[in-house]
Amino acid sequence: MAVVLGADGVSRNRWVVAEVAGRGPVVWHLVTGAHELLGLAASCGAAAVALDVPIGLPASGQRRCDQEAYASLGARRSSVFMTPPRHVLDHDRYAAARAASPGLTAQAFALISRIRDVDSALREAGPSIHDVVIECHPELSFKAMTGVELPRKKSARGALMRIEGLAAAGLADVRNAPDEAGLDDALDAMACAWTALRWSRGRAQIRGASDVDEFRVPMRIVT
Repeated sequence: MAVVLGADGVSRNRWVVAEVAGRGPVVWHLVTGAHELLGLAASCGAAAVALDVPIGLPASGQRRCDQEAYASLGARRSSVFMTPPRHVLDHDRYAAARAASPGLTAQAFALISRIRDVDSALREAGPSIHDVVIECHPELSFKAMTGVELPRKKSARGALMRIEGLAAAGLADVRNAPDEAGLDDALDAMACAWTALRWSRGRAQIRGASDVDEFRVPMRIVT
């Protein structure tokens, strides 16, 4: 049975990682940085790794996959931010980054260091890594998984509905997740693992399937 990983970012460039093999129990990991995450993927022979982080970066403007994700999520569309252009990675201060890219949100800027780290690691790994490592948006995954628009995930009802959706898909449970992970982090990591399973089986939906950035990195969101 193929092993897949779903990863969601937590504090200090760490990732909470859900390792899944078919409908078996979730095995949890906590790793630091994209290189350690790729090392974990290699060590367990992962067939797919789904990350909740932008991967391909536009030179300017907006990615088609972000626009389509925003349009798809209805009440949850605020969870989608437009991926900043690649040149924003050169800036470590919000004021400078916003001057370079007017309209850059604080939410997007908060992920710049993580985006930079992932971009560097994937480019070092070479083009074939994109057969395995994909970008995922957990809210899109939960909507595809459950078939309904869900309440916000930090609400009790929203968290319960996501837990029930994952359980129905054979993914349970979050009790052994690392202490550093909040409930929403662990649920998002499992949603990413669900998408990784779909990718490994050739059943995933791809937004922006043919789009690449200036370095030929895919600009897509997989569900």
